Amino acid sequence: MLLEDVVGEVRKVVDQELKELLKEKAYYQDKIFESINYSLFTGGKRIRPILLLKSCEAFSGDYKQALPFALAIEMIHTYSLIHDDLPSMDDDDFRRDKPTNHKVFGEAISILAGDGLLNLAFETMVSFTLKNSNTIEEYNRNIRAIDEIGRYSGIYGMIGGQVIDLLSNDISMDEDKLLFMYKCKTAALIQASVVAGAILGGGTDEEIENMRQFGLYLGLAYQIRDDILDEKEDRKINKVTYLRYNNIVEAETKVDKLSKKAIEILSFYKGKDVDFLKKLAKELTGRKF
Repeated sequence: MLLEDVVGEVRKVVDQELKELLKEKAYYQDKIFESINYSLFTGGKRIRPILLLKSCEAFSGDYKQALPFALAIEMIHTYSLIHDDLPSMDDDDFRRDKPTNHKVFGEAISILAGDGLLNLAFETMVSFTLKNSNTIEEYNRNIRAIDEIGRYSGIYGMIGGQVIDLLSNDISMDEDKLLFMYKCKTAALIQASVVAGAILGGGTDEEIENMRQFGLYLGLAYQIRDDILDEKEDRKINKVTYLRYNNIVEAETKVDKLSKKAIEILSFYKGKDVDFLKKLAKELTGRKF
């Protein structure tokens, strides 16, 4: 099956499960559901939940047990985008060619929608763990996955990266600080996805740590590729990116090196079906869009 067909198939599963999760739950607070659904279903690529599910499948042969965690990752990612677009943050009017959440629902509802998605992410994972852990081993894997996702989403991960981004014009930024920000802001949720997937799939500690490195290299390559693709727009607003310190050729070389490192790590897994992850890594870091 072609890469795009597998991606489309898994994305469809994720979308269906998200819709089911949010179905018929609106009462007097129905506005929050409108706001959440508006941002959750605006054509997102679902890269992170796909990485989580296919990482789990590589280790266990199936990904059904990982679905609630994949939904959680997408909800956390979407909440971060809603908040990132707010006037007090990046102050963006459009995302994916549609008005941003706060432009449609107002700033207050958008803040609450983001808060709601973050909370629902953990409700979903914890509820599944309490109701569906059939053995102590399953329970421990589920709790460990929740812990990884929580830490990578928090002040030492994604939120920490957002803070550095907000302060980038006020602090003495350099290439090392920028890469640290990318590690937190972009790579963290990608690492959370592949690490949680490996844990839920029953990977060994060594296998899990290798996936952590895979996620780091992939996340950094993905972000620098974004910088290359957005170079003209970023230059107009004087945004600090990897191209502030490197030219296009150097940035392309860095992406290539990081991508190769990520794919080399996957070669460690003998007897595991990691072909999809290799193909997806190549696609994400070599994309022209």
